[in-house]
Amino acid sequence: VQLQASGGGLVQAGGSLRLSCAASGRAFSNYAAGWFRQAPGKEREFVSSIGRNGEPTFYADSVKGRFTISRDNSKNTLYLQMQSLKLEDTAVYYCAADIQAKGISYWGQGTQVTVSS
Repeated sequence: VQLQASGGGLVQAGGSLRLSCAASGRAFSNYAAGWFRQAPGKEREFVSSIGRNGEPTFYADSVKGRFTISRDNSKNTLYLQMQSLKLEDTAVYYCAADIQAKGISYWGQGTQVTVSS
């Protein structure tokens, strides 16, 4: 599976962005998928994940209630709707597929999200 993330950009605190991740190759619908992020000087961290058919969904405590993950398997696309953005949400956001306890098989290239005051 090849993943291409897009939708990042510069936004003011309190604003919104929607990230997209287009998948190609093997059937995207076969895999749980999700989003991770990495801020400067920090390790990559989990943001959200979604099951193969849209459930279950999981969120990091830091984004719960503000971010919504979804997927459209007919379009082979994963989404992350981000609202009420905070300065600490600034990071490179990566999409991933085939998320299992033993590891993650596929990563996208990342898209930069910068939240300004």
